[in-house]
Amino acid sequence: MDFEDSPVLSVREFYGLLTEYLEESFGRRHPIWIRGEIAKVYEKSHIYVDLIDPDDDDARPAMVNVHCWLSGWGPLKKKLAADGIELKAGMVVSLKGYVDIYQPQGRLGFTFTDVNVAEILGDAAKRRAELLAKLQAEGIFEKNKEVQLNDVPLTVGLVASKGTEGFSDFTGQLLHSGRSFFIRHVQSLVQGDQAAAQIIKGISALEKSDVDIICLVRGGGSKADLACFDDEALVRAIAKCTKPVFTGIGHTGDQSIADLAAHTSAITPTKLGETIVAIVNDWRESHVLRASAELLAGTEAILEDAQNYLAERRRTVVFAVRDRIRAEQRHLANTGSHLAHQVKNLIATKKTYLASTRQLLSAYDPARRLAQGWAVLTNAKGEIVHSIGQVEAGEVVSARVADGVIESTVTNKNGAS
Repeated sequence: MDFEDSPVLSVREFYGLLTEYLEESFGRRHPIWIRGEIAKVYEKSHIYVDLIDPDDDDARPAMVNVHCWLSGWGPLKKKLAADGIELKAGMVVSLKGYVDIYQPQGRLGFTFTDVNVAEILGDAAKRRAELLAKLQAEGIFEKNKEVQLNDVPLTVGLVASKGTEGFSDFTGQLLHSGRSFFIRHVQSLVQGDQAAAQIIKGISALEKSDVDIICLVRGGGSKADLACFDDEALVRAIAKCTKPVFTGIGHTGDQSIADLAAHTSAITPTKLGETIVAIVNDWRESHVLRASAELLAGTEAILEDAQNYLAERRRTVVFAVRDRIRAEQRHLANTGSHLAHQVKNLIATKKTYLASTRQLLSAYDPARRLAQGWAVLTNAKGEIVHSIGQVEAGEVVSARVADGVIESTVTNKNGAS
């Protein structure tokens, strides 16, 4: 057809004609399904997705820009979240929608209105099952369970988001338990693309500290919110940790893979706190209260035996002392009677001795000698004169006679012839 015979369309007419054709074949009233791998996601109020052909080996695979406007994306996002699905790069999805053209940029687009959830869930379940099988074969799920748990885990490492309900539920159980727990907290996201890496970093930091156990806690949420706890790198970090790792994650469904790799897992943060408190209380019951009760019972038994022994000894001593007192009283009475007899004999003997001694002494009594004419001469010093050498001429001497004293002056001394 020559140029003269062909209609000449303006750009707007061209887009109008093309839009009319697309509307008739792939428009809103004739939706289609397309399948592709998400290369890029941008979400603000609307969502924009770059979708490429997953089977295209070309260095620059075919790509289509798909989007969902706010009015449709809000309800659809809630539906996906309820099933634990979050659109992210690397996912292969089937989208239902219609073709549109953005004339100002001359760009062909695709507005999607629905997502094949069953397909995504099936793929996710398949990938999860494959990961579980691989980790099971490697013995990953047993490694941390073999780590020795401190008998009294009072120093608790915690990887969690401070201020969340899960954080408060867990710490509340420890802080109000009446036990001396010390919590060393490492702040971390617990959902989203960056959560797994931050949790791994928290585990590594606490592993180098003095904590007895490391706890990962998060409250309930959708499967998408909890997806980070199925991360392979996180599971391996838990497995190789040299400290026991406990998890308390609020689940809406099955256990997370992190729960399976942990030393101990609980269904909620509250339950995990109760579990740790119970470990400490059980140890206290076994090693303190029970031992104290046994010690008290043993002590009471010993005291009872001692009291019985003392009562028996007291009775024995009382009887022995009573018998001894009676024997001593009898002995004392006999001894007293014997002493009284001996004293009488001794007194009589001494009286006789005294009478004879008195008679003997009276024979030598100076008074009798004086009465017989004897005199006792004393010098001026009062000394009894035995020799003329004790007196001097002119000295006054005294002579005691039977009836008095005669004083005289020495006029002459004549020695013995």
